[in-house]
Amino acid sequence: MKSKTKYTEEPMGKLMVVKDFLPAPDQLVLKEENVKVTISLNKSSVEFFKKEAQKHRISYQRMIRRVIDWYASQYQKGT
Repeated sequence: MKSKTKYTEEPMGKLMVVKDFLPAPDQLVLKEENVKVTISLNKSSVEFFKKEAQKHRISYQRMIRRVIDWYASQYQKGT
């Protein structure tokens, strides 16, 4: 069991205000331009992604998008 921290009424010493250095919440949201496409995939591939996505509690389409994004980024580095 963790021991509890005991707080006292003692002085804390010299304090200083730290400038807010964190970005605004709207700057934390990464917005990417998406394009809708229609693609035919092998049934076994889709079943694989659905099974894995269910294990990790995410969308299988999101997993497929990430694989494609990763693949594209690997080959864009060389150009």
